[in-house]
Amino acid sequence: MSAPNIVAVDSLDDPRIADYRNLKDRELARDQGKFIAESELVVRRLLTSDFATASVLLAARKADEIAPLVPTGVPVYVVSDEMIHHVVGFRFHSGVIACGLRRAPRPLADVLAGLGATATIVVLPDTISTENLGGLLRLSAGFGADAVLLGPRCCDPFYRQSIRVSMGTVFRLNVVPSDDLGRDLDLLASHGVERVATVLDERAEPLATAGRGPRMAMLLGNEAQGLGPDELAHCDRRVTIPMKLGTDSLNVTVAAGIFLYHFTR
Repeated sequence: MSAPNIVAVDSLDDPRIADYRNLKDRELARDQGKFIAESELVVRRLLTSDFATASVLLAARKADEIAPLVPTGVPVYVVSDEMIHHVVGFRFHSGVIACGLRRAPRPLADVLAGLGATATIVVLPDTISTENLGGLLRLSAGFGADAVLLGPRCCDPFYRQSIRVSMGTVFRLNVVPSDDLGRDLDLLASHGVERVATVLDERAEPLATAGRGPRMAMLLGNEAQGLGPDELAHCDRRVTIPMKLGTDSLNVTVAAGIFLYHFTR
């Protein structure tokens, strides 16, 4: 790969690094269709993904290592460690940040048309924590989910904390936002996808004995309220992890890891 456009920047006021300075995720998404990827591993995964990169910001100590990986024509801004600290907001940092370009997600119908005989889809109706969403995306990728369907109340999977916690796996997943989850759950059923609700209910099927069909969608509820009646009404089965010693629930990412391991092993 030929050398990218390397530019030394010595001022935080330089307009070329405006994307990295104190801009909120929502503003980047709304006004420019961009997102920020932080940490060396996450940026490396961005650079090898199908997502376009608008620019890369590097501490001088990382320039020789990372700059050659950047595609030709993508500007690489090199700054001092002190400037990286100001941009990021904390002192301990890998010194590698990038600004990526959002793209239109694949329609759910297209994703479903490409499914094989066996498929696993993770459905998140109402995950509002960026940290939890990032963890759920990482788990979905790690256990080989074919797609992640996000309800309209979910937070943005391309907010910087979600990307960071996902360890960049969001760049590889089929992440499909839904503006009408009930409609899309019906669409899953029309493609032979069994819809399984994960619940806190001792009357539900214990996970240890729960089987699965070839095509399965696993619904994981909100961090506080779980799945709502509308989502439950669209599900074919309910499965639970029995609790002991007065424990009422597990963190959603912990529960997701247990469910995914069971259904994908």
